[in-house]
Amino acid sequence: MPLLSIRHLTRYRYRNPVALGEHRMMFRPRESNDQRLLACELTITPTPAVLHTVHDVFNNCVGVAHFAGRTRELVFDSHVRLEHTPLPAFANMDGEIEVYTGALPIAYSGEDLPDLIASIRREPHESGDPVGAWARRFVNENGHTSLQTLLSEMTQAIYADFRYNKRLEKGVQTPAQTLEMRSGTCRDYAVLMMDAARSLGLAARFVSGYVYSPYVTRESPGRIGGGHTHAWVRIFLPSCGWVEFDPTNGIVGNADLVRVAISRDPRQATPLHGTWAGEADDYLDMDVTVDVRTESEVIPQPSLA
Repeated sequence: MPLLSIRHLTRYRYRNPVALGEHRMMFRPRESNDQRLLACELTITPTPAVLHTVHDVFNNCVGVAHFAGRTRELVFDSHVRLEHTPLPAFANMDGEIEVYTGALPIAYSGEDLPDLIASIRREPHESGDPVGAWARRFVNENGHTSLQTLLSEMTQAIYADFRYNKRLEKGVQTPAQTLEMRSGTCRDYAVLMMDAARSLGLAARFVSGYVYSPYVTRESPGRIGGGHTHAWVRIFLPSCGWVEFDPTNGIVGNADLVRVAISRDPRQATPLHGTWAGEADDYLDMDVTVDVRTESEVIPQPSLA
């Protein structure tokens, strides 16, 4: 059960003092049986006039800040400590490890289906269904299709066949765009796999959070997406519950993944967004740094001064 220390630093800079509107942030990890929050500290500069916390429709913790006055710089500095427990991906709901026998076509219970239906419904497609056709490549046309095998192979196919591109701009590509270009960010990969799973009748949700990338060496390049916020997908399987899949790194299960926000749509899980008022050319840039370490790796962090 490793202890993780997470620092998430975001800095906005402006040419001239600007007025800040409401800012909403998702930095606090979700508490669960596999991740237990030990400490959570957030420093915002300038200090907000009002700062409060709400829980959204998915029970994500959302900080809401309101400001007074003007500033040339806005900084959000989040520090978190938590216990993280890697769990078997396909253990049953009693925690027992056994061979998962779920197969297509999937049949959710009448009790679960009303709560899952929004996570099964797909976004409209402009023409054709290339993502659905790609997803059906993993289906055994001559008989039994194991969900464990299908989802593991789909995760590994994106990891092996697609080219990762870092992109700091907001928004995601459509699943069809990512499939056609065979490239994208972790957000794009998560949305592609989410849509592919939904095309097969599976309930899938978007996850935003952090990935722990062990010390990087020539022999061990570490996890893709380290140093920034990360995104992956979770899929609901009867008898297992929600199972994590990270196609960016080929991870099946929760190993090295720290959940912060879960949503039906990636637009509902933006780590930080807000507004400001000033001249159009006042905005200069934004820097984001995420550092995830085990307690034994933690070194003193530089001050913001």
